[in-house]
Amino acid sequence: MSRTEVPAGQAQEQEMRSGVVYATTAYLIYGAMPIYMKQLQAVPPGQIMAHRVIWSVVLLAIIVSFVRRWDTLRRRLSLRLVGLFAVTAMLIGTNWLVYIWAVLQNHVLETSLGFFITPLMTVLLGVATLGERLSRLQAIAVGIAAVGVVALALGQAGSLWIALVLAATFSTAGLIRKIVQLDPLCGLLVETSLLAPFAIAWLWLASDHGLPVFGTDAVDNFFLVSTGVVTAVPLLLFSVAAKKMPYSLVGQFQYIGPSLQFLQAVLLFHEPFGLLHVFTFGCIWTGLAFFTFDALRGQRAPGA
Repeated sequence: MSRTEVPAGQAQEQEMRSGVVYATTAYLIYGAMPIYMKQLQAVPPGQIMAHRVIWSVVLLAIIVSFVRRWDTLRRRLSLRLVGLFAVTAMLIGTNWLVYIWAVLQNHVLETSLGFFITPLMTVLLGVATLGERLSRLQAIAVGIAAVGVVALALGQAGSLWIALVLAATFSTAGLIRKIVQLDPLCGLLVETSLLAPFAIAWLWLASDHGLPVFGTDAVDNFFLVSTGVVTAVPLLLFSVAAKKMPYSLVGQFQYIGPSLQFLQAVLLFHEPFGLLHVFTFGCIWTGLAFFTFDALRGQRAPGA
């Protein structure tokens, strides 16, 4: 072994540590998104959405060029792939627009609930469409979470639709992406490129009706342009993390985002949080604990 050569075990540990840093950073950015969007309170949701799409295309194109993925994307592109991504683009567009509107309308708690539900809804979609089978713990997890959601629906259903739409659109888009099997960076570039004409048309129509294309001041403009950064950079970090650590372990970091959003909703934005919310979130957290335990146990099983 040369003096500069790193032992295999030590190199693997370093890769794991760097993966943890990348994944944590990615989901911290996602978790801070409500604070970011609140800075654009004076800008209409449709305008924010349009800028997010356009600037995401610009930044993602730069990143794909930097990591030299254009050849891969050209080889994979087909009418079938574009058709599938047209569906995911519609789902992600709906997800983003509902999320932006919900944050600006002080429904951060519901957005947090939606992203907590997403992993469990993803499991149900896998069962319904791919013929996957639930383990006993997964079935218990989904059942407990369902009890919490039904309780909230019966007691306070007015804004539950926000959580359900966010979870359904995100998990369904994820299912289609799994079928397509294109890396996340290239996939999101295709999706945002398909959404870009609609975003440009939205801004053009807004301008035609006397509304400004950008914000009312330099601060708003900075945050509008930077929506591309807060969209693309976490995805890049997540993609790097996924290569440095087991994917099942990377998935456990996804709860950082909704946890931070939950804390912001209750402690920072002082949104209503009653006993019914306590019960609902308690059921979902319990379900996620079962789900996570089952996933980690499955990861360790081969080496047991």
